[in-house]
Amino acid sequence: MDSIYAINGPVVKVKDTKSFSMREMVLVGKKKLIGEVIGVTDEMTTIQVYEGTAGLMPGDPVESTGTPMCATLGPGIISNIYDGIQRPLKSMTELSGVYVTEGSAIPSLDAEREFDVTIKVKQGDTLSGGDIYAECPETALITHKCMIPPDMNGTVVYAAPNGKYKVNDVVLKLQIDDETTAELTLAQKWPIRTPRPIKKRLPISKPLITGQRIVDTVLPLAKGGTAAIPGGFGTGKTMTQHQLAKWCDADIIVYIGCGERGNEMTQVLEEFSELIDPKSGRPLTDRTVLIANTSNMPVAAREASIYTGITLAEYYRDMGYHIAIMADSTSRWAEALREISGRLEEMPAEEGFPAYLPSRLSEFYERAGYVETMNGNEGSVTIIGAVSPQGSDFSEPVTQNTKRFVRCFWALDKSLAYARHYPAINWTQSYSEYSEDLEEYYNEHVGEKFCKYRQEISTLLVEENNLMEIVKLIGADVLPDDQKLIIEIARVIRVGFLQQNAFHKDDTYVPLEKQKLMMKAILMLYHKALEAISTGTPISEIMSYGLFDKLIKMKYDIPNDKLEMFDDYFSMINEKFAVKI
Repeated sequence: MDSIYAINGPVVKVKDTKSFSMREMVLVGKKKLIGEVIGVTDEMTTIQVYEGTAGLMPGDPVESTGTPMCATLGPGIISNIYDGIQRPLKSMTELSGVYVTEGSAIPSLDAEREFDVTIKVKQGDTLSGGDIYAECPETALITHKCMIPPDMNGTVVYAAPNGKYKVNDVVLKLQIDDETTAELTLAQKWPIRTPRPIKKRLPISKPLITGQRIVDTVLPLAKGGTAAIPGGFGTGKTMTQHQLAKWCDADIIVYIGCGERGNEMTQVLEEFSELIDPKSGRPLTDRTVLIANTSNMPVAAREASIYTGITLAEYYRDMGYHIAIMADSTSRWAEALREISGRLEEMPAEEGFPAYLPSRLSEFYERAGYVETMNGNEGSVTIIGAVSPQGSDFSEPVTQNTKRFVRCFWALDKSLAYARHYPAINWTQSYSEYSEDLEEYYNEHVGEKFCKYRQEISTLLVEENNLMEIVKLIGADVLPDDQKLIIEIARVIRVGFLQQNAFHKDDTYVPLEKQKLMMKAILMLYHKALEAISTGTPISEIMSYGLFDKLIKMKYDIPNDKLEMFDDYFSMINEKFAVKI
């Protein structure tokens, strides 16, 4: 029997053994703590333990399982709350109270819950990896599709009749070859560090519509894309992710609370259970999976939580769903890597982070994508990762390395947050590389002018930024009227368009058509005013018309279902300037 030789926090070493293979899951100590082999040499096997190691002693047993660290995939995942290694926290609370106890070997899925299963295949059918063999309603919003494991194919020799089954009941038998028969239940296991296979990646061409103007219009994110939300303490990372989770048009939300404060995670769990999904009128939890790994939980499980979350997302993607992952925050995950790396006595790189930080980040973000699944469906995984740079320093390693692997960067600004401008995304520091990829979609679904308006709005914001540098030095009075106009119209864009009120019924979610008409009204005012200035009308007279303040309030004054009211605004702008020009 192999036994512990040395213990250093979550890192345990076993001496002189050939029993374990790399990345194998093992059971450590008398309580059978879950661990994973992360290093193997002739003399020493190194294991990271995903639970608290208090009470472990040299000489305690270490058992091999022969399998890698896996997630259990089957009906019952949606609306559940897991810890970093997919143990259901509700079941653990019943077992051990509010604090997680070590060695709690609780199954990830409720073995007693029955599902109303429809079998989709019959005896004699030939099936291959990814084919759907059974379906059952998992929640009111999500139909669960049980798929043949990707590495399996064979002929159906037994198919159970339709009816009520538990996750571990055998519903299908496959003849793999002359000697081998596989029994399939409603659940399967998959190694969390191995991406699930796909048929092919598809071009990214559809936006993830969020109803947030600064995201949809100025800095769009595509389905199957990647985005980072870096920001210091109090800039609204978590609240921005909540708003995106609530309103984005993904089918399923996977929320990974990675190393966040316990009270903040409690708030997330409580809010998500109270939120009503605006599209269906059902609780948002009917299409949400929560992985809660708070900062007082074992540090190694924090490192695993990201992979657990992405594996669950890929599983639902293979059914043909569009998934959005909210990872909050990857900085805490990187800190877990740093701590374990330090205990392994590895050579530190920049700021003490391990040298493999960039490759681990890329492994995570590369698992996003818009794909054709093995059963011919289309699905996507979109990753939105929050980054918490200490002191809002975007030059630190996690932010800089994340920037290399994402194509959308929403930089949160402390000064905007303190000025109550939400979302506090700084439009000059942020960027999105998806704008050109999504142009065709916008032209087809919202009209060709949408992208033209977007470009002009962005240009005016850049010009205002440049002019403000001059204003800081010598004041606004010396600027010519056409430049004063840019500053005034940029104020309308900032306050009336980019700033959004999550608590207002018409402003919390804005359809693309309304976003387009708002831009049209702002740019119409700008061009009419510029024309008036060129004929000698002073800016002070144009400001006295009251149109600028009127347009700032249009986001509240025009309901989302009465867009014809924009015609009154267009007429009003034309009338004001028709007399003067």
